Amino acid sequence: MRYYYSAEQIREAEAPLLASLPDGALMRRAAYGLATVVADELSRRAGVVSGRGVCAIVGSGDNGGDALWALTFLRRRGVSVSAVLLNPDRAHHSGLRAFRKAGGRVVSAVPDDIDLVLDGVVGISGIGPLRPGAAEIAKQITAEGIPVIAVDIPSGVDVHTGAVDGPAFRAEVTVTFGGYKPVHALGDCGDVRLIDIGLDLPAATIRELEAADVTAAWPVPGPADDKYTQGVTGVLAGSSTYPGAAVLCSGAAVAATSGMVRYAGTAAAEVVSHWPETIATQTEEAAGRVQAWVIGPGYGTAERQTRTLRRVLSGGLPVLVDADALTILAEHPDLTDLVATRDAPTVLTPHAGEYARLAGTAPGSDRIGAARSLAARLNATVLLKGNVTVIAQPDGTAYVNRAHGSWAATAGSGDVLSGVIGALLATGIPSDRAAAMGAYVHARAAAAAAADPGPGKAPISASRLLGHLRWAIAEIG
Repeated sequence: MRYYYSAEQIREAEAPLLASLPDGALMRRAAYGLATVVADELSRRAGVVSGRGVCAIVGSGDNGGDALWALTFLRRRGVSVSAVLLNPDRAHHSGLRAFRKAGGRVVSAVPDDIDLVLDGVVGISGIGPLRPGAAEIAKQITAEGIPVIAVDIPSGVDVHTGAVDGPAFRAEVTVTFGGYKPVHALGDCGDVRLIDIGLDLPAATIRELEAADVTAAWPVPGPADDKYTQGVTGVLAGSSTYPGAAVLCSGAAVAATSGMVRYAGTAAAEVVSHWPETIATQTEEAAGRVQAWVIGPGYGTAERQTRTLRRVLSGGLPVLVDADALTILAEHPDLTDLVATRDAPTVLTPHAGEYARLAGTAPGSDRIGAARSLAARLNATVLLKGNVTVIAQPDGTAYVNRAHGSWAATAGSGDVLSGVIGALLATGIPSDRAAAMGAYVHARAAAAAAADPGPGKAPISASRLLGHLRWAIAEIG
């Protein structure tokens, strides 16, 4: 499990170490780790470390101090080091003194012959856009294509939301210390490297599943299991206008677990022709016993669908509400009230537009805050779709899932995701964990589909994503 910490949590964890260590020791520990990453990058790019050139853009405070100390350590390895001081009077005193003593040069502009830039402008306490001097340097470096390694965060990127409001440094690598921050999941930080500086950090409320977590929790049938004990998923999706949504959603549920899928709707013939193992009927009343419902993909928003959604939400089973069912929910306040009073798990899976209809406002730049707000208001698990998917609970705990690409941004992809999560809900997995696991495997399947056949990657369809779902599940194990 990967945890993400606020700046305040990191500062609190640093306090006892700062009190117990000699003055400056914790900074030098962090800077040594930073210097090691920079040296590794130089070696990877040029084959050697000695004789290469690194320039740091140095702001005031500890972030600039980290950069200056890292340059000092690099100078001892034969690297030519220079620093642009954005505010010379407020540069970190001991770091600047050590840098100069090691032979570092203070310069007024980024030299022409450097290999890397260190972004040491602002750290995790920084707020607001870059000041003009730093902004101009960021634009210059980007225009010239000079590789950037950011210290803690790329300057100009909001540490809490990952949002960029104006010029910002674009980092190929970001080196952070002690623990990950939300920006490292939500923002454009390149390859993020974590340096362990000895902080004692608890589990955080923002977290991300890793392969081992998904593998450990994915349902695997035991010797005493049968098709009923492994979870029966009910799918209410598709219509005469959009039968493909039913095919994709039902097929994803079939692929995700080893139990049973019962489809109810007007696309029954199409579903069975693609997935003959599916039990298909015309209505949910005739579907038989299920252990979770998925409702909404391509379903329609007429009165009949509204009545069905009301019946499903009035029951005691886990329900995933997606697409057209979210539109119905937004248009009927009594149904949102019903969701808020349910005892059984409810998962809502909006994209930004659907979120705006449900919440009455767009998600904005703080996507974790937005998902948390709607989850608390509706007493539901909210999965806010995006390149970084956010899954929030009413109590404020949240998962993030980084797709590492946008291959899944294609029509029908969300129908596949709903089927996967619905199947996991039917096995009894808690709603937030089911949503996070589904998002993880969905992203892996999209990346695999884009790379098949290799080399290189190509655009995919939702059908190709679905076709790689079993591979993605097997691959994490």
